[in-house]
Amino acid sequence: MKKQYFLAWVIWLLSALFMFYKYAIEVSPSVMTDHLMKAFQIDGAQLGNLAATYFYAYLLMQIPGGLLLDHYGPRKVTSIAIAICGLGTIIFASSNILFVAQLGRFLSGFGAAFAAMNCLKLTGNWFPAKRFALMAGLMMSLGMLGAVGGQAPLSAFITALDWRPALFVIGIAGIVLCILFWFIVRDRAKYHADLHLTPEGTNIWQSCKSVFKSKQSWLLSVYSGLAFAPITVFGGLWGVPFIAEAFSLTKISSAQIVSLIFIGFAAGAPLWGWLSDYIGNRKKVMYFGTFFSTIAFSIVLYMPISVWLLSVLMFGFGFFLSSFLVCFTMIREINAPTVAATAIGFMNSFDALLGALSDPLTGKFLDLGWEGKLVDGVRIFSVATYKAALTTVPVYLIIAFVLLFFIRETHCKSSFPNTMP
Repeated sequence: MKKQYFLAWVIWLLSALFMFYKYAIEVSPSVMTDHLMKAFQIDGAQLGNLAATYFYAYLLMQIPGGLLLDHYGPRKVTSIAIAICGLGTIIFASSNILFVAQLGRFLSGFGAAFAAMNCLKLTGNWFPAKRFALMAGLMMSLGMLGAVGGQAPLSAFITALDWRPALFVIGIAGIVLCILFWFIVRDRAKYHADLHLTPEGTNIWQSCKSVFKSKQSWLLSVYSGLAFAPITVFGGLWGVPFIAEAFSLTKISSAQIVSLIFIGFAAGAPLWGWLSDYIGNRKKVMYFGTFFSTIAFSIVLYMPISVWLLSVLMFGFGFFLSSFLVCFTMIREINAPTVAATAIGFMNSFDALLGALSDPLTGKFLDLGWEGKLVDGVRIFSVATYKAALTTVPVYLIIAFVLLFFIRETHCKSSFPNTMP
């Protein structure tokens, strides 16, 4: 039993490392905005579209990815996904024309689409249900540390090597992770039998329909997409140039401050999962976190503040916003374990959809407010233009908060108690 327990943690760690890798790649364009605009001679909207190509693939693969994981098991499917993710990063690093860069970014998103579903699926297969919310939070903590690595450390790495060699090294790291995953990971613990794999002969569309027909699955998924979009818009692309312009800081210093969002997210994710279990209420945690993350970001965007207070608020923004992750536990509680990855993929598709729409939308708003300033062929946007364009973030969070009123509380109990380990 001790050997099984040890193996469970090793498998979880490798899955969480894929999350780390996924987020590092996802947010990497935020520290390369000038490099990418100059290398491909593109404007703000085009840069937003390049970054969002990742989310297009991510969105495309959420439902199919969940079905594949549920039907064939995580080990085979995820090993291939990690390899594709690493290969896409190598292609992106080697690209000289925009289309090839978009292809590489698309492949990275295609592979990364399996990261969260895989980790949550394996968590359910190897750990007791009572630990799921905490383990999901710890998973996101490690994922957010990857996002931290994709900010200031990557910025320094790019400064030392240039952006292409830096991303090439990251792509090779993905191939190494793929090999480790293939040889070490097993789909489920022996004592869980086949509870968490879709039985042979199961109608795939019936599995989908059980998720699609659930009104609560839709509400939770829309809430998740709206709550997560600010991370992709601000943390993943436009936060670093905004802070650099608004506070007259270097790109590396700005990246360090944006990294505090992900550090706060990493600190808060397991805490909110544990707290929701402790008080027996998921929605209270999400109400609290969504409200205070909106306040923190609004102060940063609209009020004159010091760099010290900016840093505190960026940490607080990520810390409180991480409470939205509790909805991943809720969607698992309202769906059968055999469609767990499908349900999580359904929810993740809304995260990807909002991310795919929001990056180019914000870039378009920036282009509309551009005053014609160019430095080395790169568009420079004013602070006022950034503030107007980034108003999408508090708007998303306010809508997400309102949606919570229509979501039904699960009280930390599964709708399928007889099938939970």
